[in-house]
Amino acid sequence: MQFSYFHLMPYTATTRKPDDWPVPNHDFDAKVANELYAAYIDSMVFAESCGFDWIGCNEHHMSPYGMMSNPNIIGSALIQRTKRAKIAMVGSLVPLLNPLRVAEEYAMLDTMSGGRLIAGLLRGIPHEYVAYNVPPDESYGRLIEAIHFIKKAWTSEEPFGWEGKYYQFRAVSIWPRPYQKPMPRILMSGSSEASAKLAAREKAILGLVQVTDIDATKKMIQAYRDEAKECGWTPGPEDIMCGSSCLIADSFQEARDMMEEGRAFLADILGGGMRTAQQLVLQKSRYYDDETKKKFRDMRNIMRMPIDKMVKDKTMLVGTPEMVIDSIKYLKKELGHGTMSLSMKIGNLPNAAITRSLEKFRDHVHPEVKNL
Repeated sequence: MQFSYFHLMPYTATTRKPDDWPVPNHDFDAKVANELYAAYIDSMVFAESCGFDWIGCNEHHMSPYGMMSNPNIIGSALIQRTKRAKIAMVGSLVPLLNPLRVAEEYAMLDTMSGGRLIAGLLRGIPHEYVAYNVPPDESYGRLIEAIHFIKKAWTSEEPFGWEGKYYQFRAVSIWPRPYQKPMPRILMSGSSEASAKLAAREKAILGLVQVTDIDATKKMIQAYRDEAKECGWTPGPEDIMCGSSCLIADSFQEARDMMEEGRAFLADILGGGMRTAQQLVLQKSRYYDDETKKKFRDMRNIMRMPIDKMVKDKTMLVGTPEMVIDSIKYLKKELGHGTMSLSMKIGNLPNAAITRSLEKFRDHVHPEVKNL
């Protein structure tokens, strides 16, 4: 079993409950943000020494929810301070971006790191389309075309032209090409059956970043496996990544109390403006089918789901090292994934508590689960 340390890099020095989008930035303090960036990067680097095989970056915009508007900048900083861990971009939101630039920057990161890039090519969540003024109805089409273009840019040894529906380039020849041959592993989301099937068609790693329902997750994984079979290949555990929130402490009560406070901050402070933007997209576009739209409308309820229930269901890893070991073993047995993504900085959880959690993962949890 491999483990990925996933970080949102939230801006936590605010107490305003925003309902507007974009979220007004008058509360932003650059000095505080400078200190947060330093602490967050230190934590991500420290995770490597605690047994984590991947370090996960991500992309969000116009909100204190995450300060990683360009994850490749953070990835570049991590490359210089790590030796072994893969730099997992989870990932660039390619329908919003220039796919040529994505191909070039990812190739740079892969070469700079000596082949440690996991190349997330994601569609993103609804509010990102409001931020970048990209029609949400075009999201799938843009994603699929961009992925095919990026693959060709990575593997072509001669200049080529591209005349697609969404992207046109007269001549393309990227420098550098990726370090990994023929290309880095691609990671894609499995938030819906359509997404899981698309990941299978592209032979990408299936990324289920936040498992909230075991049966629903099994359904996505099965859709991925079935589609892969239709495409002539069989996914192994290394092709599936599942994720969970995690906090390890000396007692369940201590971990539970801290996580409850962090989740409340996430729901009330960090998530408010995003929900407003998501509703605008869901009401006025065909971004998602009805089932997935309902999931996003229920997002606040998911953020408020009782911790005790999630711990009991093994969908949140909160408690003592023994409890977390038990949950990881259960999830591995039920889902069969080969990579577990753990998100520890939830809301405004203290950075010191995250460091202690990482230490307990290193000393007690990782030795018991690394060979699953």
